[in-house]
Amino acid sequence: MKAGWEAVIGLEVHAQLNTKSKIFCTCSTEFGQEPNDNTCAVCLGLPGALPVMNRDVVVNAGKAALALNLRVNTESIFARKNYFYPDLPKGYQISQYDKPFSELGKVEILTSQRDEGGRPIEWQLKSFGLTRAHIEEDAGKSVHDIGDPDKTHVNLNRAGTPLLEIVSEPDFRTSWEAYDYVAFLRRTLQYIGVCNGNMEEGNLRCDANVSVRPAGQEKLGTRAEIKNVNSLRFLQKAIDYEIDRQIALIEAGGEMVQETRLWNEKEGKTYTMRSKEDAHDYRYFPDPDLPALEVSAEWIEALKAEMPELPEARRQRFIRDYELNTDESFTLTGERALADYFETAVKASGNHRAAANWILSELLRELRNAEIEIGGCKIKAQDLGAMIRLIDDKTISGKIAKDVFAEMFASGKAPAEIVKEKGLVQITDTSAIEKIVDDVIAANPKEVEGYRSGKAALIGFFVGQVMKASGGKANPKAVNEILKAKLEA
Repeated sequence: MKAGWEAVIGLEVHAQLNTKSKIFCTCSTEFGQEPNDNTCAVCLGLPGALPVMNRDVVVNAGKAALALNLRVNTESIFARKNYFYPDLPKGYQISQYDKPFSELGKVEILTSQRDEGGRPIEWQLKSFGLTRAHIEEDAGKSVHDIGDPDKTHVNLNRAGTPLLEIVSEPDFRTSWEAYDYVAFLRRTLQYIGVCNGNMEEGNLRCDANVSVRPAGQEKLGTRAEIKNVNSLRFLQKAIDYEIDRQIALIEAGGEMVQETRLWNEKEGKTYTMRSKEDAHDYRYFPDPDLPALEVSAEWIEALKAEMPELPEARRQRFIRDYELNTDESFTLTGERALADYFETAVKASGNHRAAANWILSELLRELRNAEIEIGGCKIKAQDLGAMIRLIDDKTISGKIAKDVFAEMFASGKAPAEIVKEKGLVQITDTSAIEKIVDDVIAANPKEVEGYRSGKAALIGFFVGQVMKASGGKANPKAVNEILKAKLEA
């Protein structure tokens, strides 16, 4: 950001709640169905069709609110938000306005600026306020790239899909703070099972309200809203572009107007979509077809008792219990399934450092190369732990373990089975190793003379020859000790 300026950023995150049916009807929320298949009289807004609240929506919204330290209100009101779009069949959206489901929260997250390669520079713990998290229905989707370029098609499968809109305070000052916050929300909602966080499928979308002001000024500048960004990286880039655009406009003598803009990733720019509406433009009023949503204090307490360990608490525990650094803890708690996998491998192996190293290096690399998630991995966490035990008790060497791991990843077989099938048990019998060492020394007199004349680096050559002769099965520590003893005798 240009010196002398400060950005002020507020975020509105729309999270699709995990339910089998829509918020006010029994239509499926399954993604990828044929256009307009998942529709009925209620979500199409046909005359006489009445909405009925989906209980699972309330439960998921309650869990999310508690996970984000929001106060759950015992009474909230559904309101009609009136506007006219082709993908909004009723001519209004059922949302919440002055009496939301939950409000007044705060989260503490680790955030960092990044270097040019996108790597964190220095992690800092910062607090960000949450204004509210209210329940609403989604609209349909306008499709512009089918057939005739002059025609727009409408798919109403998403109309009526349950959303939780999480509105932050304007507490963010950089695009990377916004990036880390949305990543935190996504991880938290995935952990508690209320949203799958798949941004490509529209399960998590973000609107960013961005303004700039001279550094030190209290008064807020005129904001622009960047609408429906469906990628964390796009969000970060769009905010940075918008900050630079606004500063350049003001410094050139221009005047900011309140508007909604869209991000074009191909061009790396934001474009005007429409003038930004205020609340009065939507003519909110209580929905006459829906009674007040009431939840009891006892219900809220029961929901608290069901909450799992949250990702930030788990990350901090991993640092304490397993001696991980910040980056390692972030990676291993990035998904609940991966964190569960790691802890199972630790328990099975009794070696938390080795479990972390194998997962962070070998396993995650192979998963990326194969383009599969941890849930689709053929290596069971218990089997990874068993393989680490085979290394620790010297049944196999670290080098052999890499071959065993590759076979486990490809076939899903247990490590003991692979070691037995391929005859990979490590040679630990010192007399057998001594014989191999004697043969290698006898076969390489020049190298022996060179080592004894001071070329200590040749020890690597001898180790390699012994390991080659043993088929990689000789215990590396024993090989080094025996070689040094014989070469220096």
